[in-house]
Amino acid sequence: MKKLILAAAVAAVATSSVNAATIYEGKGLTYKLKGDWQVQLRDNASKTKDAEVEFDDLELKNSVTYDLGNGLKAFGQLDFGFKDTAEDKQDGSDLEEAYVGLDFGGVAVSVGKTDNAADEFGVEGAYEHYEAEDAFDAAGRTDGDDLVRLDVEGENFTIVASTELEAEGEDSADTSTFEVFGATKVGGVELAAAYQTIDGGAGSDVDIWGVSAATKLGSVALAADYSTRDTGSVDLDVYNVVAKFKASKTTTFALGVTEEEKDASTDVTQVYANVTYKFPAQKNVSVFAEISDIDEDGKDLDMDILAGMRIKF
Repeated sequence: MKKLILAAAVAAVATSSVNAATIYEGKGLTYKLKGDWQVQLRDNASKTKDAEVEFDDLELKNSVTYDLGNGLKAFGQLDFGFKDTAEDKQDGSDLEEAYVGLDFGGVAVSVGKTDNAADEFGVEGAYEHYEAEDAFDAAGRTDGDDLVRLDVEGENFTIVASTELEAEGEDSADTSTFEVFGATKVGGVELAAAYQTIDGGAGSDVDIWGVSAATKLGSVALAADYSTRDTGSVDLDVYNVVAKFKASKTTTFALGVTEEEKDASTDVTQVYANVTYKFPAQKNVSVFAEISDIDEDGKDLDMDILAGMRIKF
């Protein structure tokens, strides 16, 4: 589930392990281990599929940072995800991210296998989506194996730019991409925008862009986004509107709508509501439940219902 409020959406890459357990710290070296495990029982909207146990996140993230002095830090990340293995869908390695970089204090440059700038976009609040979360997600190019990424974090703004190298002739060869994401806060409203171009070759480039806004009114957070993909033949527009209500220090409710409009094809609307309870003694342990009503042209669908538990460290 992506972030609802955007101003803190992207910290410098080197400081991404906020909730991590510090394994070792000394002589300028910090090694942290972060875990994110989410298991849920889900009966999805398809009438042809029975209820099952799903593994949404089974991740272990290893973060190493070296203090090089004068405000300069070197960092490396090695992340493993075991979701596909747990669901007997293993295809290739369990490795999800592997990159190194330098943090100059507010500016970080990283190179390797990681998420690109387009992955930072989005305000939706659902645990599971029947279709894509946004137009960037629908394109399936929100990460890369040959990625160069720049993160800039200012007092009131965040800018992320990235590019995926084509790597022609190599085992990791793929189409090249370029992405940029920016976020800022103006008068209590957090605004963000993102753009991505995918080089499809022979004039078949794909352009995707999106804008979003979010604000807080007391214990209520409101957010909306719009993203669109233009392939030159079939366009795609995705809308998200979500509200989160903090009922207490431990309990949060979310209500949202995702609308996906496809040219010369079907439209999909998902209306969802969920509740999350964080245990007061350990806020990194939570249980949740969600129900979604999905309307897709030409299909007869059931309610999408799930309940699960999440443990982070």
